[in-house]
Amino acid sequence: MITPPATLGMLGGGQLGRFFVIAAHEMGYRVVVLDPDPTSPAGQIADRHLVAAYDDTDALERLAGECRAVTTEFENVPADTLAWLSKFVTVRPSAEAVAICQNRSAEKGFLKRHGFPHAPYADIRCEDDLRNANAGLFPGILKVARFGYDGKGQARVASREEAIAAWASFRHEPCVLEAQLKLDYEVSVVLARDEAGRVKCFPTVENSHRKGILDVSLAPARTSGCLAGNAEEIAEGIAQKMDYVGTLAVEFFVVRGQLCVNEMAPRPHNSGHYTLDACVTNQFEQQVRALCGLPLGDASAHSAAAMVNLLGDIWYRDDPHHAKEPDWSRLLAVPNLKLHLYGKRHPRPGRKMGHFTVIGANAEEVQKSALAARHAIGIRDD
Repeated sequence: MITPPATLGMLGGGQLGRFFVIAAHEMGYRVVVLDPDPTSPAGQIADRHLVAAYDDTDALERLAGECRAVTTEFENVPADTLAWLSKFVTVRPSAEAVAICQNRSAEKGFLKRHGFPHAPYADIRCEDDLRNANAGLFPGILKVARFGYDGKGQARVASREEAIAAWASFRHEPCVLEAQLKLDYEVSVVLARDEAGRVKCFPTVENSHRKGILDVSLAPARTSGCLAGNAEEIAEGIAQKMDYVGTLAVEFFVVRGQLCVNEMAPRPHNSGHYTLDACVTNQFEQQVRALCGLPLGDASAHSAAAMVNLLGDIWYRDDPHHAKEPDWSRLLAVPNLKLHLYGKRHPRPGRKMGHFTVIGANAEEVQKSALAARHAIGIRDD
């Protein structure tokens, strides 16, 4: 068990890393962040910010020398970096688990091997893979195997010819071709698992997206208790099969009332941000607890919640060429609304700049209030 005032390491300096630093500081730990961006949100508030690449040997040696344990805030940190660090310091989640989640082909293969429900798919390594793909995969979605997120590196393809053209636009990167499913809606489960295999699931969340980016999350999800329970059971099974330690998110499609795993994230998740304000223990504190070998906290919710993402687009709602700070007083006037801004200096369309969560006793009322606040700050439904 690693107790305060030990020093912990974080690979990645974005908003997820920032919330980890906040949680760790509140618990009495020091944090060293490794991130190449000198203005990274997590680096701004860390005890030490190592401004270097994730494979920089000198920086990794310093991280290993200063820290008792190291974790990551996103899956695109090289698995080799995690494997190297694990020779000298506790690393959670493991390099093996992260390697599964950071490659869509590996992820789909993992789901298939272990019998977890997933969309029909094919691995694409060459043009012949597309020409010989099962006709049932069209219309489909072609996704790059690595480094795709928030709708990036994806293309909807109605035919083989469109798929071949899309693959060329991705510079012939390895891809996965998935059948396009007709969705009822989408849900996700965020959980924490400790080294002894004990699991705490946060309430299942219902998610809606715009342009491939999460827009609104509702907790608890407006679904049956049976489906929510099944989602938690599948997510726990995935964590068990990976021998996962840490905070894990599993995203699901609901298709004709049945669950289908979309993807996993080996870290806290955007759809779990509501836990900061609506749960006894939030997803970032659980990340700290699992990393340090502490007992996991109570993951139950004390309030219903609706979380809304704030993207850089709203800085340009009046002038598409010049950024203007939104009028935050419109949100701060709502007494049961919690505003979280990430400290990013440069707003860009599609960039996650912050979020807000409305909490309360009534799920329908918090959703209504959140959508009204979303409109008031300038987020349109186009």
